Amino acid sequence: MVNQQSRFGMVYLVGAGPGRKELLTLRALEVIRRADVVVYDYLVSDSVLQLCGSSALLIDVGKRPGRPTNQSDINALLVDLAAEHQHVVRLKGGDPFVFGRGGEEVEALKAAKVSFEVVPGVSSVNGASSFGGVALTHRGIAQGYIVITGHGRQGEPLTYDWDALNRCGLTLVVLMGVAHRTEVSEKLCEVGMDPLTFVAVISKGTTASQVVQRTTLLELRNLQVDSPAVIVIGNVAKIDLSWLENRPLFGLKVLVTRALGDDQLSESLEDLGAEVMRLPTISISDPSDGGDSLREAVADLEKFEWIVFTSATAVARTFEAIGDLRHLGGVKVAAIGSGTRDAVLASRVGVDFVPTKFVGETFAEEFPNPNETSKSILLPRAKIARDVIPSGLSKKGWQVKVVNAYETTYVAYEKDDLIAKQDLVLFASPSAVEGFYRSFGVMLGQLAIGVIGPVTAEKVKELGFTPAFVSRTFNFAGLVEATETWWINRDTSGPN
Repeated sequence: MVNQQSRFGMVYLVGAGPGRKELLTLRALEVIRRADVVVYDYLVSDSVLQLCGSSALLIDVGKRPGRPTNQSDINALLVDLAAEHQHVVRLKGGDPFVFGRGGEEVEALKAAKVSFEVVPGVSSVNGASSFGGVALTHRGIAQGYIVITGHGRQGEPLTYDWDALNRCGLTLVVLMGVAHRTEVSEKLCEVGMDPLTFVAVISKGTTASQVVQRTTLLELRNLQVDSPAVIVIGNVAKIDLSWLENRPLFGLKVLVTRALGDDQLSESLEDLGAEVMRLPTISISDPSDGGDSLREAVADLEKFEWIVFTSATAVARTFEAIGDLRHLGGVKVAAIGSGTRDAVLASRVGVDFVPTKFVGETFAEEFPNPNETSKSILLPRAKIARDVIPSGLSKKGWQVKVVNAYETTYVAYEKDDLIAKQDLVLFASPSAVEGFYRSFGVMLGQLAIGVIGPVTAEKVKELGFTPAFVSRTFNFAGLVEATETWWINRDTSGPN
């Protein structure tokens, strides 16, 4: 029998959560990354959209003030896209079936005989309340909760059984209720709810812009609130279980320009409460000769007394070319910094030399002089790199063989307003600075700039900008520490 659905691709209705990308499910991340086209709502965060593949077509169908979007048009769009693409992702804030009209979209897909999958998401009901430090249930106070929408159909008044909502004694959670908060307050007070009932309002929950305000039912109508917000009504709101605001980098929006797959820096910042936008400005690729020069060099390792590594990428590429690391034999290993050293040690290989300062000048100065029996040095590195180390070692009398282990290329971006929404951009290499500048130019001056060391700082200055800070220790841990110091001591009297 012929499969009637074979002419269509697959549509995934994916819950994007309340904002923070770490709250995506593993399944959501999987389908987002392989999507051919992504149809997304207004409240889907920029950090989630950054996870889409570079070739994915992004279509904004978000409803917002002054820009209504007809749901039937979205339904028809999904069917049309499924006829043209294999993997269509419908990305919805929160959970698709919690006031997300996911049910209507599923009905349209079923009617058109389009295959689909629903990927649940963390609703703002749970996400915002948890990140806002509000327990929806609490022993002796609330044994359950009810979720309602505060958005009337076509702007009409809310039509709930307010007396029943009051008598149930459960926590009341109102989504999309900012515009109707006065009506909610008045209706509940009219049916006898205590005007002094505690209320917590969590705006932009889970994000670096999260604001939690605690008030009473009576004063809710007078509270200044930014959308989107979750309103929690009930005496659970008097218990302050806040934790996110206690993170040292809470509130910081930071751009990280490391190459894709290198998440160590981003994860460290996120653990401290920062909201990270990954924007790789460089990519790592094979050398133009496909690695032949590196393989040829490591085939005769006995010719070398030292291998000098200047990056973790060079370590990985070289060890891959060597294969059986027993071939290193008596060859000594040098690393320019702690990150590179750790990459060597992770392969169960010892490191014989690390300079006191992680810069090329100090490396060349402190590296031992050759003696009468000394052989040459193998230096696998990026095709384009500073000549400080090979030049300095050559002046000492070493024979240095430089081999291209990989190439660094710049990633091009179109001008993007998302850049201006960030507080800080971090650079760990001069090439990352150059890549950012090639795409965004003077927009670099709109952000505070943090750099990993003096060499990268010089590149920033060369382009006409001044770093806000330079890490004292030239590794990721030092950059994170410097970021934390800068953020805590920043001038909060005006723009960053």
